[in-house]
Amino acid sequence: MKGVRDMAQKGFFYDMTVCTGCKTCQIACKDKNNLEVGVLFRKVDYFEGGKYPDPWAYPLAISCNHCAKPKCVPSCPVGALAKRPQDGIVTQNRKKCIGCGACIRSCPYKAPQYIAKEGKAGKCDLCADLIDKGENPACVDACLMRTLQYGDIKDLKKKYGGTADVKGLPDSSLTSPSLAIKPNKQARR
Repeated sequence: MKGVRDMAQKGFFYDMTVCTGCKTCQIACKDKNNLEVGVLFRKVDYFEGGKYPDPWAYPLAISCNHCAKPKCVPSCPVGALAKRPQDGIVTQNRKKCIGCGACIRSCPYKAPQYIAKEGKAGKCDLCADLIDKGENPACVDACLMRTLQYGDIKDLKKKYGGTADVKGLPDSSLTSPSLAIKPNKQARR
């Protein structure tokens, strides 16, 4: 059995230089998880700035980053959140969730979402059910531009490079997100 230090940490690579902001990944996630209006486990936000004659804007697709040091896991008073030992995916036991919102408040990425009809929180689990069957997460397969990839974060960083520190996101030192982004020039810090 692998030790925690040898664990393959799954995560996402996102190439924002080719992302069009079409939100197909967001829609695929919403559909796969049967989410109500207003609840998004993966969302595409837009950032803009600058001024004439040099304005800039870019989309940023983000979900739970399955952090190495997740703030949500220790904040849950009932232990509904945990990192899977085999791949580091931050999972949630919805039966245990009491809807207190501690995970929502503690996540600097705002990944956990309150689901009113259930009175509980929910979040991206990297489509663990699909991964366990050897398939890709729904958002990865849905991306028309192939801007999203998933896999062992070390392998993704080795293959694509990237950073988790871009404008619009919290400093990666807070949680060590399992995320590698190829930023466009406007998003670089």
